[in-house]
Amino acid sequence: MTEERVTETTDASGNTHTRTTIIRDGEGRRSGGGARWVFLLIIVLVAAAVVYFVSQGTGAEIAKDNAIAGAAEKVGDGAEQVGDAAQEAVDKIDGE
Repeated sequence: MTEERVTETTDASGNTHTRTTIIRDGEGRRSGGGARWVFLLIIVLVAAAVVYFVSQGTGAEIAKDNAIAGAAEKVGDGAEQVGDAAQEAVDKIDGE
């Protein structure tokens, strides 16, 4: 809603002065559009940085999990070889 107020004043010498005031209610500011775009650009850049760092962290977790799985597999293979050697030793003792 826009309201226009006109105020007339008369000074001591009889001169009349008019002042018009326009009041706008409920209307947003139209200026500052450039600042809005800069703010939006900053938000997009921050979001992109967060996505990048989260994806890098996820890749590191996967690499760590794969390394642990590979090490566990090698330990399992080593334990199997020790078990086979022990069985061969038992078989030699029993066979003599």
